[in-house]
Amino acid sequence: MDTILFGASPAFPIKKSLSLLSLPLSTNQFAFSSNTTGDKYLRNSPHKVEESRGTSRDDVATFGEAAYEAERLRLDAEARRSMAEASGREAADETDPRAWKWAIRKRVWDMMEAQNVARFPRPVHHRIPNFVGASAAANKLSELEVFRVSKCVKVNPDSPQKQVRFLTLDGGKKLLTPQPRLRTGFFSILQSHVLTPSTLNEACTSVGVAKYGRPIGLDEKIKVDLIVIGSVAVDPNTGARLGKGEGFAELEYGMLRYMGAIDDSTPVVTSVHDVQLVDDIPVEKLLIHDVPVDVICTPTQVIFTNTQIPKPQGIYWDKLSPEKLGQIRVLQELKRKIEEETGQKLPSGPSEKLPPTAQRWR
Repeated sequence: MDTILFGASPAFPIKKSLSLLSLPLSTNQFAFSSNTTGDKYLRNSPHKVEESRGTSRDDVATFGEAAYEAERLRLDAEARRSMAEASGREAADETDPRAWKWAIRKRVWDMMEAQNVARFPRPVHHRIPNFVGASAAANKLSELEVFRVSKCVKVNPDSPQKQVRFLTLDGGKKLLTPQPRLRTGFFSILQSHVLTPSTLNEACTSVGVAKYGRPIGLDEKIKVDLIVIGSVAVDPNTGARLGKGEGFAELEYGMLRYMGAIDDSTPVVTSVHDVQLVDDIPVEKLLIHDVPVDVICTPTQVIFTNTQIPKPQGIYWDKLSPEKLGQIRVLQELKRKIEEETGQKLPSGPSEKLPPTAQRWR
């Protein structure tokens, strides 16, 4: 993807802008890009996007928690091997617009391991890295006014944000979290009133989300007040952020934007270790789908970035390859729906070679 968008996105608080659902349906407004090997999200419907079943407590009960977790770890390892291969190809290709990102990611991952601030699971390479002081950073995040007043918080499923997920539920808020790598479903909602003190901590894990969460689809009417996002590196001066390179945060953001659950004023917060703060992410090289952050919480400080980087406006179809689209049922249904409503055929991105598709429970 080499399209670059310039403009300003005011920091919160501001008045809520129009959601994507109220904007004219043009191919540009509904574009999205993501490196994803997503799986089944929606049942086929010629007229509407319906709710996905996703992974449920029945799956966990049927297959057993140990088997469920073993399969998740196997798929994670497979995905990381594929990511490592892809990063090597992209980093070596000087014409690839993503090559510079891998240099920064590798430097941060290497530094975290060398300084021993990395925590399980290790090595942290090709992950949203867990780090020493992740709970302290989460506690600082929970003290933010935007967190305290939020009723629904979307939090990524990675290890360093587990305490954020716990504090969200412990505070009586709704927790919206995606299935890991979106491989078995779309999003799940968890609510503290269906949990007990003994199940609250478990509900913050992948198995717990499957056991206690309610899967939702794109037709869900929901308002997300705060987005918590994992990062590999983030620039405190600009709010520019790099993830692990798969693009799931961007995919999730674009989906929520389409649902009308978020808009430009929805704050985006990340929690990282101080060594993950960098000053060499070139804003002019960011891609149109890259999600900037408004606030950074580390174990030692809280930084308000006042980012001026535009936030993505939706889904960029001209960057989504046919192969990737073929693996993501929810996007196939959404594309069909938009084309039916507008009478216009949406564009497709260039072809690409994808890693093996993650298997889902059967």
